Amino acid sequence: MKRNFMKMFGLTAMLALAGVAGATAPTPTGPLSDADIAAKATHEIRMYPRYSIWDNINLRVHDGAVELVGQVSQPYKKQDLQRLMQRVPGVTSVINDLEVLPLSPNDDQLRLRVARAIYRDPALSRYGIQAVPPIHIIVKNGEVTLEGVVNNEMEKNVAAIRAASAGLSFGPVHNNLRVENPKSKS
Repeated sequence: MKRNFMKMFGLTAMLALAGVAGATAPTPTGPLSDADIAAKATHEIRMYPRYSIWDNINLRVHDGAVELVGQVSQPYKKQDLQRLMQRVPGVTSVINDLEVLPLSPNDDQLRLRVARAIYRDPALSRYGIQAVPPIHIIVKNGEVTLEGVVNNEMEKNVAAIRAASAGLSFGPVHNNLRVENPKSKS
């Protein structure tokens, strides 16, 4: 009985190890294209646990070199994202042009007011339930910029109106939202 148990345990352990080895073995597909690297890098940014609606991160890839552009709300995010990009397969170098937004209690308060105004609006509230909502609110020294994606022109305009009505902004709201209709994608 004990001998049969040991054989079964040994066989199970070998199968489990073979499965792990097979799952982690690299696939010989050759060098990754810039589009593949961009897709993997974008995935890493979206999965970064501290990525929020207060950050606007874009990237460009050319011959394996990743260039990060945009704004982050905290200094540590810039370094974290650089390290993340360096670990993406196929990346040869990282150019980190991310701007760290000024640390300001007034800007933080304005961010919250604008976010509440946008995501409480009935036309935009459905965006607020996503893990990382697609409307990003960038506040720099009291100036508000909206970045990201909405489904139609009406939502883009409503977001700008709600952001402007939040108050405390120094100047107009810069509305850089893009309209991308998910129904037109195949």
